[in-house]
Amino acid sequence: MTKKMDNRAVIASSGNVFSDLGLPNAEEKQTKVRLALAINQIIESKRLTQAAGAKALGVNQPKISALRNYQLKGFSVERLMNFLTALDRDVEIVIRAKPGTRKAGEIRVRALLGARQGNRNSAA
Repeated sequence: MTKKMDNRAVIASSGNVFSDLGLPNAEEKQTKVRLALAINQIIESKRLTQAAGAKALGVNQPKISALRNYQLKGFSVERLMNFLTALDRDVEIVIRAKPGTRKAGEIRVRALLGARQGNRNSAA
């Protein structure tokens, strides 16, 4: 869907900014950012310093700094999921058939944080 505004085209996002920018491994990048966002929110909600966060995750403080700044090149999806379990969170992977309305399968990360953890239909 394209709209004209001041002679500039506005294109609706696909929902993945990395894909919209034509970057390689867009779904992996999006997945890492969503996992890192959940980790950062948990660390913040627990009011952990970077040093305390590093201790909880078994890494050094510079790794926490990189994570906090979303510099995720050195982190695999698996490592980020392990960080979540170290922060007392369950990580669940669900595989299902894609809807017929979509051309291809996709990867989604949904974090249930805070009071909404008991409600499986709430996405954050």
